[in-house]
Amino acid sequence: MKPFLARHGGLAVLALLLVAFPLLGPDSFAYDVAIRIGLNAVVVIGLNLLFGYAGQVSLGHAAFFGMGAYASAILTTHFDWPPLAALAAAAAATGLLAYVIARPILRLSGHHLAMATLSLGLIATIVFNNETRWTGGSDGMSVPPLSLFDHALADESGWYVLVAVLVFLATWAASNLVDSPAGRALQAIRGSEVAARVAGIDTARFKTRVFVLSAVLASLMGSLTAHYAGFLTPAAAGLTKSVEFVMMVVLGGTASVFGSLVGAGLITLLPQFLQAFESWETLVLGLILTAAMIFLRAGIVPSLRAAFAGRRG
Repeated sequence: MKPFLARHGGLAVLALLLVAFPLLGPDSFAYDVAIRIGLNAVVVIGLNLLFGYAGQVSLGHAAFFGMGAYASAILTTHFDWPPLAALAAAAAATGLLAYVIARPILRLSGHHLAMATLSLGLIATIVFNNETRWTGGSDGMSVPPLSLFDHALADESGWYVLVAVLVFLATWAASNLVDSPAGRALQAIRGSEVAARVAGIDTARFKTRVFVLSAVLASLMGSLTAHYAGFLTPAAAGLTKSVEFVMMVVLGGTASVFGSLVGAGLITLLPQFLQAFESWETLVLGLILTAAMIFLRAGIVPSLRAAFAGRRG
């Protein structure tokens, strides 16, 4: 019983929380926040596999998020593609692009890798701003609603069910990946890439695969976010969005799948609670995040896990 709880307890708690939320009778605003948390959480799970487990810094992950969003929006708006087909095509195109650029980019490390991924995000933002014929430029563009089998997904409860299922599946798949030989290979690369090579691990292949996986997850969630919001601007691929994703990883806990969920939830929720501070909102948010990083250096979930283990010991 104990090994089962140790391996699957977190997933069981997550499933209970996801099922219990609609039973609380949330209003439209609560549903909206929960949906946005879920969409961000799946992106952050993928980024944490790349950043936290494989040790590869990415400061331009919003570029893949924006690529998925704009590809799906353009295909459905200008070419009348079915949303599901557009979403799949956007994910495939983003994955292919990520595969092409992965090898040269991932040869870099440290701040060189950070700058390279940051440049990718800046290039994407410039393209989305300048291609006004297709994207609407800085004014943005409208995006049709998501349709599942000729049924438009318009109400928040339907969107919540879809996003909740995706969050659970992403968490389950990432947890299994981390516990697999591939996951241990990624963690070995994070520890020492040279040592991993000596141990016979094809580091270039594993880094490329996790880079593509994280890009595809970001693309899928970008497409869904565009259809959910019904409107899209280049800010979806901007530096601020990339920084938010990294903050979610670091705050929740690097190399922690469930930390990704906590980080996504907090960074998405905090601005809602801090609106009462009006012009001081950004300062208060910065102070909260700074304090969290000082006192919970490993991130919230790993720090709490370590504290709990210390008390039990």
